[in-house]
Order: sequence, then structure tokens, then C-alpha cells
Amino acid sequence: MHLGTQLLAGTFLVVLMTIVHGLGVVGITRLLRLEDAALKAHRLNGRAFGLLTSMALALFTIHALEIWIYAAFYLAVGAIGTLEGALYFSASAYSTLGHPDVAFPIEWRLVGAFEGLVGFLFIGWSTAVFVTDMNKLLRK
Repeated sequence: MHLGTQLLAGTFLVVLMTIVHGLGVVGITRLLRLEDAALKAHRLNGRAFGLLTSMALALFTIHALEIWIYAAFYLAVGAIGTLEGALYFSASAYSTLGHPDVAFPIEWRLVGAFEGLVGFLFIGWSTAVFVTDMNKLLRK
């Protein structure tokens, strides 16, 4: 596989994941009504706990979707032959645990590296959103 093909595929997936993550975070904020006024109206009670738990699960779901999209790409291009292997590789790369012992062709390794960068940045993005909203809830 040519370097240009890997770069093009990696860039496409980065843009796609940015759109997915951005829409997901905005959707969660609107769905859970996480605007400043609504957050300040809560105190640390059952409702606030439910809100934070819902937000954490929704953010986790966005990350899982992104892992599945990368895994589907690896399956589609034949980089990994099984769904379990593709998910395992994708989750390992996305979470920056490193590349597991799954046989991964050299022709697509740059895309795997891009996934690691995407995961690192998007986990940070989600953490920032979650901590910001949690901080608003806990302030008087």
C-alpha cells in the first residue's frame, strides 16, 4: 500500500471521527440540557448524580462507536480478518494501550497510529467536557 493511500485513509477517518465526536458531544449537551442555567440549578443530589452518570455513559457510547467505525474500516480493507480481532486492535489503538499481538499488515499501520492520536485527543476532549459540566453542577 502506498503512503499516500494510508495518509488519505487516515485523514478521512480523522475528519469522520471529529464530526462524529463533535456531533455526539453537542447532542449529549442538548439532550441532557447541560446549559449553564440548568446545571447551576442542580446540587449534588440524586438528579445531579443521574445527570452525570447519563453523560458519562453517553460519552462512553460515542467512544465505542468510534472504535467500531475504525474496526469496520480494518475489516473492509482486509487489514484484520475477524470482527473480534478488529475490535480488539481498534480498542487497543484508540485507548493508546499500544498495538496488541493481533497480526496487522504493515500496509495499514499508519492508519492505526492515526487512531491512537484520535483516541488520545477525543478522550481528552470528553474529559474536558465532563469535568467542566461536573464543576458547574458542584458550584453554588
